[in-house]
Amino acid sequence: MEDWSQGIPLAYVRELAEYWASDYDMRRLETRLNRFPQQRTEVDGFGIHHLHVRSENPDAKPLIMTHGWPGSVVEFLNVIEPLSEDFQLVVPSLPGYGWSDKPETAGTDIVRIGQLWDGLMRELGYERYYAQGGDWGGIITWTMGQQQPVGLLGIHLNMAICSPEELMKLGELTEEEKFQVSRFPWYQEQEAGYAIEQGTKPQTVGYGLADSPVGQLAWIAEKFHGWTENEGHPEDAVSRDEILDNVMVYWLTNSAASSARLYWQSIGGALRTFDPIPVPAAYSKFPGEILTFSERWVRTRFTDLRSYSEPERGGHFAAFEEPDLFVEEVRKGIAALP
Repeated sequence: MEDWSQGIPLAYVRELAEYWASDYDMRRLETRLNRFPQQRTEVDGFGIHHLHVRSENPDAKPLIMTHGWPGSVVEFLNVIEPLSEDFQLVVPSLPGYGWSDKPETAGTDIVRIGQLWDGLMRELGYERYYAQGGDWGGIITWTMGQQQPVGLLGIHLNMAICSPEELMKLGELTEEEKFQVSRFPWYQEQEAGYAIEQGTKPQTVGYGLADSPVGQLAWIAEKFHGWTENEGHPEDAVSRDEILDNVMVYWLTNSAASSARLYWQSIGGALRTFDPIPVPAAYSKFPGEILTFSERWVRTRFTDLRSYSEPERGGHFAAFEEPDLFVEEVRKGIAALP
């Protein structure tokens, strides 16, 4: 099949793989990452790789930004410099991703990662801070909002998940809300296969991905088609080199299985509940996100919502797709928090 109905087309995989092998600059990722200070910090016995970019602005606010799957710290490379004008930035690699430690035992789920992030910020000297994220980064960020560590002042999200049942209690749905509700079964039927596999048998899928660079490439690149705002091709939204920069993080660090295990660790439990999130929050509804939510729907879960924003463009990989808009949204969202 040469369309995307059964996954990434063979012709595009061949094209990407050939470019990766022949024309992609293999030092590109190293050069881009090394523009910014990086380190590994041990928190509670766990080594966390992170970019730590200090601002020259004396009023800059500490902000930890978290990526998701199949992303990495590479997602944020185009937004770090402008955001560092306003924030002391900490951009960690999730456990099992990139250059952070790979968990050797069960238990490193979204709640545990939030605790590690709080410890990381305190270890770096930030007693009060804000948190931002999308995908797993958003889930970890709002889980921190539920746990309410003493240092967390507020959160900004570019992905949220709210209960359809709570929306139904609000009365008649708008046309937009009807569409938003319809996306839940669409996602389960058309997009969730990767999550089911990684959430049940991450070890099995990990062997094939770790053994084949083309397999790893296809497993990740397919999501840049399905989850971005594009005109039918992922490179309409994210450049070929940036897609490969992101794939390189997984391939060079052998993170296929260890990153997939986050699904096994976290699907169920806290992720399956819609418990209220009381911490001050801001939400940016990028129109091409997998699931989006109206303002009144968001307020059913985020009980102290200080900012609800609707940028004109962008999808699931907002910092990748629309870096200028993403920077604007983060600035605006955090400014609305106490």
